[in-house]
Amino acid sequence: MGIKVEHLNYIYGQGTAFEQHALKDIDLEIKDGEFVGLIGHTGSGKSTLIQHLNGLIRGTSGAIYFNGKNIYEAGYNMQALRSHVGLVFQYPEHQLFEVDVFSDVCFGPKNQKLSKEEIESRSREALTMVGLDESYYKRSPFDLSGGQKRRVAIAGVLAMRPEVLILDEPTAGLDPKGRDEILDQIERLHKEQKMTIILVSHSMEDIARYVDRILVMNHGEKVYDDTPKEVFMHYKELEAIGLAAPQITYVVHTLKERGIPIDTNITTIEEARDEILRLLSK
Repeated sequence: MGIKVEHLNYIYGQGTAFEQHALKDIDLEIKDGEFVGLIGHTGSGKSTLIQHLNGLIRGTSGAIYFNGKNIYEAGYNMQALRSHVGLVFQYPEHQLFEVDVFSDVCFGPKNQKLSKEEIESRSREALTMVGLDESYYKRSPFDLSGGQKRRVAIAGVLAMRPEVLILDEPTAGLDPKGRDEILDQIERLHKEQKMTIILVSHSMEDIARYVDRILVMNHGEKVYDDTPKEVFMHYKELEAIGLAAPQITYVVHTLKERGIPIDTNITTIEEARDEILRLLSK
């Protein structure tokens, strides 16, 4: 059934001189199996929102439902929620705890009180999913590259077998090859495991290429919620709130202004290539 948010508000420092209304009457629904992109400028509320979705932060008012149950009801098991809704932070160092990679990935399943055999089985499976073989098992996670640390952090969440995987800027600071490897693996998880994915990213190219739907945040409010093509049609409005569209969007609009009958709904390089070939074949 997924996640449903109703009239969610969150106020930092309520009642103090530093009070800030960080989330304002948020309504949204994320259904099972969706791949959703979440974008917004720094301070827009997107990181605050995702921390509400697995109970790390409690809303000031409103409700959040996971699979039909309000997580703010008395007695709701937040630890169980975090096993079902996994969150990978932007900085993987915040999720690395143990002396070696394998022990680190085992950390989450251990907290689920699973048997030793099940813990190890899940951990091996999760490391395989993110492309890390046995040669990494005994290495210190703190000695790995940035991309490898992110893989370990993702594996640690996957080992708990969540239904929803939330990733906060998983490719920040990576080179193009590392970025593509991480995102391709996330896409495979979505397709092969039917996992619900929520991707927070500043890269409009990545968002356009991978997600089915985009949520746009601005000053704590949800301002757009639609397919990439529909959202990026509003590229001028996005610019006004400190965002942008993929670079190819600007290219096709420039071509259109110069009299070339090109489809301006294009959002990816692949679509642009196909459209140009179509035009040339006429």
